[in-house]
Amino acid sequence: MRRRFVALTLVVAVATLPGCTSESDASMIDDCVRADLGGRSVARVWDEALLDSIRRDVPAPTVHARNLFHTSAAMWDAWAAFDPEAEGYFVDEKLEADDVHAAREEAISFAAYRILLWRYSKAAGLQETFDELVNTMESLCYRIDFTGTEGDPPAALGNRIAAAVVEFGRDDGSLEEQRYIDSAYRPVNPPLVVAEPTANMLDPNRWQPLALAQFVAQNGLPIPGNVQRFVGPHWGHVQGFALPTSPEGTPIDPGPPPRLDEATDADFKRAAIQVIRYSSELDPNDGATIDISPGALGDNTLGTNDGDGHDANPATRSPYAPNVVLRGDFTRVLAQFWADGPASETPPGHWNTIANEVSDSQGFEHRIGGEGPEVNRLEWDVKLYFALNGAVHDAAVAAWGVKGHYDSARPISMIRYMGGRGQSSDPDGPSFDPDGLPLVPGLVEVITQRSSRRSGPHEELAEHVGEIAIRAWKGNPLDPATATSGTGWILSTDWVPYQLPTFVTPAFAGYVSGHSTFSRAAAEVMTAFTGSAYFPGGLSAWTVPADSLAVDRGPSEDVTLQWATYYDAADQAGISRLFGGIHIAPDDFEGRKIGSICGRDAWALAQRYFDGTAV
Repeated sequence: MRRRFVALTLVVAVATLPGCTSESDASMIDDCVRADLGGRSVARVWDEALLDSIRRDVPAPTVHARNLFHTSAAMWDAWAAFDPEAEGYFVDEKLEADDVHAAREEAISFAAYRILLWRYSKAAGLQETFDELVNTMESLCYRIDFTGTEGDPPAALGNRIAAAVVEFGRDDGSLEEQRYIDSAYRPVNPPLVVAEPTANMLDPNRWQPLALAQFVAQNGLPIPGNVQRFVGPHWGHVQGFALPTSPEGTPIDPGPPPRLDEATDADFKRAAIQVIRYSSELDPNDGATIDISPGALGDNTLGTNDGDGHDANPATRSPYAPNVVLRGDFTRVLAQFWADGPASETPPGHWNTIANEVSDSQGFEHRIGGEGPEVNRLEWDVKLYFALNGAVHDAAVAAWGVKGHYDSARPISMIRYMGGRGQSSDPDGPSFDPDGLPLVPGLVEVITQRSSRRSGPHEELAEHVGEIAIRAWKGNPLDPATATSGTGWILSTDWVPYQLPTFVTPAFAGYVSGHSTFSRAAAEVMTAFTGSAYFPGGLSAWTVPADSLAVDRGPSEDVTLQWATYYDAADQAGISRLFGGIHIAPDDFEGRKIGSICGRDAWALAQRYFDGTAV
C-alpha cells in the first residue's frame, strides 16, 4: 500500500516577483493579464517546463523518470482534490471551489513549481531552469512568494502537495540526499581504456567501466572524470508506482542473461556475433536498400522481431506506401534518433513528447480509454501523465533492478574480450581459445599470411597475422561533418559502437535495456489510454534531414521513420540500441517483456485512482 506523508515544513525557494503585492495571503499577481496558452492545458505547460529542465541536465533516465512521475502524481493530486471520487496519491484531500477549473490550475501550478525548483536546484542549467519556472508562474499570474500551506486556498493545497513530495523523496530508496549515488558499488572489472586495443576483464560476464580522455553526455554536457561510475545500481530498491517491493532489488526478475560459461556459452557468443553483424550494416555505400514502411516492418510478437508489417492502415483501409531507403542510412538514423529522443530529454521524456503530439493530433477525440464522453484537455493531460509517467518510473525501477542485480557486460567489452582471446570454432586452427569469438566467413575471420597479402581482404591488417578481424563499422572519422566511416575489416580488439567518441557506451550494465523497457511500458499505456494501438490516422512519422547525423556524415538523403502503432515505435527504439552497438538482443527482448508488465500494471492502478478504489 502506498504511503502518504504529511510534511511539517515546506521547503521552498522564495523570490520577489516584480509587480506582486505585499499581501502574504494572496496567490495572484495584481492587474496581471494571463498569457495565451495556445490551447494547452496548465498541466501540459508544466510538463513542457519539466522536459526543458531534463534537456538541460545531465541525462540520467532513472532520476528523470522519477521526477516525471512525482510531478505528474502531484498534478493529479491537485486535480483529484476537487473530484468527489478520485483518490490522491501523495495527498488525498477534498476541497470545494466556486470555479473548480481555475482552482485546479492554481493548485497544479504551485505544486509543480515547488517540486521542480527542489528537484532541479542542483542540476545543470539551473539558472535557465529557474528563469523558465519563474516566467511560467508569472505568465499564469501566480505569485512565487506565496508560501502558505494552511487552509483551503488552491495555492496552499499545491504547496502542501509539494511538501509531501519533497518529504516522500527523502526516504523512497533513491538516495536523493546523496545525489542519487550508491557509494557502496564497486565494479568487478578494471576500466576498459577505449583508445587501447584490448579489454582486460577479471569476469567477462560482468560490467566494465570505460575510460576516456573526456566524457560528454549525449546532450553535449561534459561529465567530470575519465572513468565511468555505474549510474543507479541501487535503483531496484526505489519505491515505484504499481511495482511490488523486492528485498533483493529486482521487482521483476527475468532470470540471468546469457553468460560466457558452459550453460549459456553459445547464446553469449551468438549475441555478440549479432551485434557485429548489425555493425556491418551501417554503411550507406554498400548499396543495400530496405523498405521501412509500416507495411514491411512492425507488428512483432512481444519480445521478438518476427513481424512483417501491417496489411493496411486501419484509418484509410489502404496499404501503407513503400518507404525504400538505403539500409546504411536507416540503421544509422535509427541509432541516433532513439538515442535520447529528438532533444535529449531521455527515453521517459521522449515518450512524453510522443504523447503530447498524439494529444495534439487534428481531429483526435480525447476519450479516456477510447470510450465515454470527451474530456477537457486538463483532465486528459493530468490523467495521461499520471498513468504514463507511473509506467516509465516503474520501468526505471524494474530495469535498473535487473541491471544492478546481474551487473552484465556491454558489447564493447564482450567483443573486445573474446576477440582478444582468439577464435572458438576450430580447435585445430590458429588462435583457438574456447572463450574466443566464433568464426563466421565474411564477418569474423583469422588474419593469415594469405588473407593479408596485397589485394587480400585483410591487407590493411598485415601486421596482425594470427589475430581476429571482424567486418564492422570502422570507427569515428576525424571530421564527422564531412566523412562517412563505412564498414570494413578491423581488429576485433579495436571495435567501438556507433556512438560519439566522447560517449561510447552508457555508464551502467547492459541487461536489460532501459530503452526497451521504457518504450514498451509507455506503448502499453498509450494503447490503453487512447483505446487503440495505432497512432492517430494509423501513422506517425519523423523525418531526419540529410547530413544531420552527429557520429559520421549522413544520411545521404532525408529519411522518414514511420510507425503504425505505439508498439512498433517501442520495438524500433529497442532494436536501435543494437545498431548503436550498446546492447545485445537479450537486453532488448527481456526489456520489452518487463516494460509490458510495467505498462499494463500502471494503467490498471491508475484507473483505480481515477475512480477512487486504489486503497
